[in-house]
Parts: sequence; structure tokens; C-alpha cells
Amino acid sequence: MKSSNNSLEFLPTTFILVGIPGLEEEHIWMSIPFSLMYIIIFLGNGTIIHVIRTDAALHQPMYLFLAMLALAEVGVSASTLPTVLGIFLFGTTEISFDACLLQMFSIHSFSIMESAVLLAMSVDRFVAIYSPLRYTAILTLPRIFGTGAVIGLKSIMLMAPLPMLLRRLPFCGHNVLSHSYCLHPNLIHLPCGDISINNIYGLFIVTSTFGLDSLLIVVSYGLILHTVLNIATKEGRKKALNTCGSHVCAVLAYYVPMIGLSMVHRFGHHVSPLLHAMMANAYLFFPPVVNPIVYSIKTKEIRRGIVRMLSEKRSRV
Repeated sequence: MKSSNNSLEFLPTTFILVGIPGLEEEHIWMSIPFSLMYIIIFLGNGTIIHVIRTDAALHQPMYLFLAMLALAEVGVSASTLPTVLGIFLFGTTEISFDACLLQMFSIHSFSIMESAVLLAMSVDRFVAIYSPLRYTAILTLPRIFGTGAVIGLKSIMLMAPLPMLLRRLPFCGHNVLSHSYCLHPNLIHLPCGDISINNIYGLFIVTSTFGLDSLLIVVSYGLILHTVLNIATKEGRKKALNTCGSHVCAVLAYYVPMIGLSMVHRFGHHVSPLLHAMMANAYLFFPPVVNPIVYSIKTKEIRRGIVRMLSEKRSRV
């Protein structure tokens, strides 16, 4: 605790997390769907990572990027799991200040990685359709792994200043959050000091990652569409577009809930807290639950890899 200009200013030792507003009495029942979602996330994404890692036929750019996407989604979900299940199963609503900042850093870092990997996957699809003969020469394994390393490093470096910027602010007793986990858009509303630097840097992160990534994804698909329309045969156009189907679903599953949550945080100051909670949960849970299902259904190579893995396990038994 510290005194400044005759006003009491301090960093809270703990934050208070909130489950589903208005449904506090039903939290033990709410733990069932959340637990099921975590099982689907870890089992589905873990299976995709394992199949791609062990199946040499899937050591191709498209599937290696998919493994990176699945890894980022597992990271986001693992970051939220302790507090979400802690609230719904055990009624644990407190989180220490430092643990909250660590969780915020982890959630947003993996989210930035997700966005960047989705961009890399759109570039991968463009190269595959625009220049199929040079595809493997352009997207070599060193370039793919180098891209993954750059994405991870960029995410960590961009997020590193945010916890430090929050620590310098006075909170003046405000420590109640709106979600079951720590998100920067929620934390930034609690301090009673000047948050202009935090807002500017937060806006820089959003525009330089999610904003730029989404713009470049749209440009990539514009170029893909232009290339596909120049393909002579109808069958060729259909085949080219089918290779993008799963990725388009993944992009929509990621960006639609994120845009919805951003709109609620920016303009929904008077909307129900329940809507805030539902939008935040959709943003964090919908993509990692849906993507493994979509890729398993729409990508025959992944389906074959899963079937092969299950057959091998059955034969051992």
C-alpha cells in the first residue's frame, strides 16, 4: 500500500472473479458443460497434434500450420481452466494479483498466436492454389518452423509490457472482474489513475495483430478467389475452393466471437453482465471446440490419420 497526493492508492492482493452472473446457484451444474468443453478441446486438439506429429504423410505445410493452431488453442484453454473450473466446481472466486496478470498474459499471447497462425494458413492456401508447382519449394520445413518461432516470439514480446503497465496503476479498492478469468479489456476498467498509455498500447496490439491479420486474410482470400475464377474447368475450381473450406470455418469461428466481444466491451456498458460473460466464453471456447471437429470432418487426410491411429491402437490390444 502507498500514499500519493493525500489519496489512498494500492495494488490489490487479489481479484474477485465472476462465474455466470445471475446463475450463481447453478454453478455446480454449469461445471458439467464447461468440463465437457475442456475434454473436447484437449482430446480433439491433442489428437490432431498427435496424428500430425506421428504420421509422416501429414508433414506438409498445411497440416503443420494446423498443428500450430491446435497447440495455440490448447494453450488458451489451459490458461483459463484453473479459474473456470475453480469457480464452477469449488466456488473459488479469488485470484492473486500476480496470478491474474500471468493468466491475462497467457490468454492474450496464445490468442495472438492463433490469429497469426490463421494468417499463415491463408497464405499457405494462396500459394497452394496460385503456384502449386512451386508450393513445396516456397513453403519449406525450415520456413514453416521459422514462421512458427517468429509468431511465438512476436506474441510474447507484444504482450510483455502489459502486465508492467498495469502494475504501475492505482486500483483504489476496485478488484471485481466481470469474467471467470483475467482479460485486459476487463482489467483496464478497474484502475482509478490515468490509463491513457495502457489504452494506446492495447489499441496498438489489437490493430497490429488482430486488425492487420484479419485484413491480410481478407486480401489473401481475395487473391485466392481471383485465381480460382481463372481456372478453366469447373471441377478444378471446385477442388481448389474445397481446400479452403476448413480454414474459412476456422477463421469465422475465431473472428466472429472476437468481434462480438470487442463490440460489447467498447459499446455495451449498459448491457446485461450475462451478455458480457456469454460473449467472453464464446470467444475463448467456441474456436478450440469447433475447429478439431471441423478439420476432422472436412479434411480426409486428418480423418485417415485418426482412423489409422485408432486401428494401430486396436491391433496392439
